[in-house]
Formats: sequence, structure tokens, C-alpha cells
Amino acid sequence: MKLHWSPRSPFVRKVMLSAHELGLADRIERVRTLAAMSQPNAALMRDNPLSKIPTLVLDDGTVIYDSVVICEYLDGIAGGHRLFPADFKRRIDAARRHALGNGFLDLLVLRRNERDRPDGARSEPHLEAFATKTEATLAALEREADSFAAKPFDIGHVAIGCGLAYFDFRFTTDAWRPAHPRLAAWHDTFSARPSAIATKFVDG
Repeated sequence: MKLHWSPRSPFVRKVMLSAHELGLADRIERVRTLAAMSQPNAALMRDNPLSKIPTLVLDDGTVIYDSVVICEYLDGIAGGHRLFPADFKRRIDAARRHALGNGFLDLLVLRRNERDRPDGARSEPHLEAFATKTEATLAALEREADSFAAKPFDIGHVAIGCGLAYFDFRFTTDAWRPAHPRLAAWHDTFSARPSAIATKFVDG
């Protein structure tokens, strides 16, 4: 399998962290691929017309995207129902938490892009809205931290953990932990997992 990959992409990290959890990381060839929002990558677009990563190319030429679909594929070839529960109620709960974690990542990427625009081009209303949504997400996760800490590790944990790690990576001055102690404690346990250690963000 070939994965269009970047060490800075939180969505790629979801895939690689899942691959490590499932014992499949060694079967994935990582291909460093640039996927900038304003610069379509012609080579990548031959596999994914959206010019987005992660994109997984199977040995038979089949192409799979986006991150959650790739994660579910990996879960399936690893035997199934390890990150995507078989039980309907548990699966919906995992999917809901994944949606929150993945939406948090979407929000942070947009917030960073807006923050890094040149002077005079930034939209302060957008930055304020992103900051408000960030705090609301952290508050929601804090309320749930004890409950999802007690659940078996699944795709929801992957997305939430990667979201918080990306927040630390790209927003280094935002001290979110003191106001969210239960969430911070859970994230410490997430960060200590071998899969998380093996897939840390690298800005290079």
C-alpha cells in the first residue's frame, strides 16, 4: 500500500496512528506529498482529484480517501471491529466522537490558515469565531472526558487525540490544560500510547 503522506498533516496522523494500533504500519509505503490548499498538486490529483491527503493507493491500484474511510479499511483488513465497534450503539458513539474530533481538526486548520494570512488580509470576525468554537469544543470534550476515558480505544479517541495534539502543535501559546484538567489527563494517556509516540507531528 502507498500512502500520500506528510508529517505535519493531522489527518495523515489519524491514519498512521490507526495503522500502528492495528499492527499495519510496516505494510504502508509513505510517499511525501505536498497538498497545499492554494496549490493543487498535479501528481497527487492523478490519484485523488481533490488534491488532498491522506490518500491511500492499494497494490491493485484502488484508491481510498479520506482519512476515516482509510482508517475503516485498515480496521477491516486487520480483522475488523477494533477501532470501529461492531455493536451498533458503541459504533454510533465512536462515530459521534470521531465527528467532533475531526470537526475540531477542520476548525483548527481553518483557524491557522486565517491566522497566518498577511497583515491586512486577516478576517478578525473569522478569527474570533474560530476562537469561540475552539473553546466550545474544548468545553464539550472536558464534560465528556471521564466517560470516553472509560471506553475501549476506538476511532473517536484517535480523532480527539489527534485534534488536541494538533492544537498543541500549531497553537503553542494557547494554554488549554488548566481550564480542562480531565481532558488534559486523558490526553496525557493518549500521548503515552506507542502509536502516538511513533506518529508525533514534525514541522519539516
